Amino acid sequence: MQDTPNGWLKERSAPSMTEVFRSIKVSPSMTPFRRFLAFFGPGYLVAVGYMDPGNWATSLAGGSKFGYTLLFVALLSNIMAILLQALAARLAIGAGRDLAQACQDAYPAWAARILWVLAEIAIIATDLAEVIGTAIGLNLLFDIPLELGIIITAVDVFLVLWLQNRNFRWIEAFVIALLAVITLSFGIQIVLADPDWGAVLRGFAPHREILGNPGMLYLALGIIGATVMPHNLYLHSGIVQTRAFGLDDNSKKQALHMATLDSSIALMFALSINAAILILAAATFNRNGMTEVAEIQDAYRLLQPVLGASVAPVLFGVALLASGMNSAVTATMAGQIVMEGFINIRLRPWLRRMITRGLAIIPAALAIILWGAESTGKLLIFSQVILSFQLPFAIVPLIRFTASREKMGALVSPRWLTGSAWVIAAIIIALNTKLLFDLATG
Repeated sequence: MQDTPNGWLKERSAPSMTEVFRSIKVSPSMTPFRRFLAFFGPGYLVAVGYMDPGNWATSLAGGSKFGYTLLFVALLSNIMAILLQALAARLAIGAGRDLAQACQDAYPAWAARILWVLAEIAIIATDLAEVIGTAIGLNLLFDIPLELGIIITAVDVFLVLWLQNRNFRWIEAFVIALLAVITLSFGIQIVLADPDWGAVLRGFAPHREILGNPGMLYLALGIIGATVMPHNLYLHSGIVQTRAFGLDDNSKKQALHMATLDSSIALMFALSINAAILILAAATFNRNGMTEVAEIQDAYRLLQPVLGASVAPVLFGVALLASGMNSAVTATMAGQIVMEGFINIRLRPWLRRMITRGLAIIPAALAIILWGAESTGKLLIFSQVILSFQLPFAIVPLIRFTASREKMGALVSPRWLTGSAWVIAAIIIALNTKLLFDLATG
């Protein structure tokens, strides 16, 4: 067991995901560019969570209803995400713990168990959104019934298992390849939509109207509140430790710099995808007076008649399917990190995946059987409500741990970063509280 700064109630346990822990070598003799390439990858696995099927509805609704105006909100929420994910990487490198291990080692057993249960519920909620998104993609592209599509999503267990048995770099390559498919799909659609690029640029500037228009403000709150996914904080703090960086303070600082650069670039890439969805909705639906398009299925059906190109809905469906498959891979790893970090139970990856996916498939299948395809939108909302409830229980410990010099040593967060993170946490928690209140009161 390696030495770490004091300040923890318990000794550090064995690392999570031992099969890939420190499996990618980082040599001190590497040039800066080669060192950057060595750290290239984890940020893109994290970025997947910021463009998963659960985020598509808000971008579609925002673009169709208000045009390009809410692009500023997407930019602002992305900046918040960059800072919080940087803290997750800082915790992993500075304290040698992922967020789950840190909670287990810093809190009494009863508190850690509560946090574990909440984290597991969040993983299942995340998987629920991915099951629905993937099933919708299969339905739109291949006319597979949603009920059958949901069952088919369980097949990705074998894909994840095969990738994990190969090498962690294979997982990263698979995810990045699907991100390239998503990028190409939306790139072609944006060209076909021919948006007003002047209006696009103005959309990234703050607008007073966002605060003055209740409908616009509500949707802006939804975009910000759904940005930071709790499972991503656990995921990032775990997969950063796949890199075998040096354990002296100088090597850790270099590793933190590279890991933060990797995640920041990747999250700006995620912003481009989310912005592309909003721009596509603005350029196709809002420009043609279709201001109430919020459902993924409606967007798919309307793209061809509006753009006049049969390839447009196909590209949209391909991007949705790729997004769902990507999210399935990262959710599997996040679930493994949560279970191993909190309670040190090490199940085989396929068994862990089957349990999580089963708990997501059952409610999705029952809802569609009982209430029909229109229930998928409600399930997506329900999954976001669960994630909103769990979010403070991931963000607050993360900020507290990284602000403690006793726990972090030389890599303790600077005061400006801690202060910014607390402001972001307060905003996100307040917005999610409002979302829960609004849903409760109808």
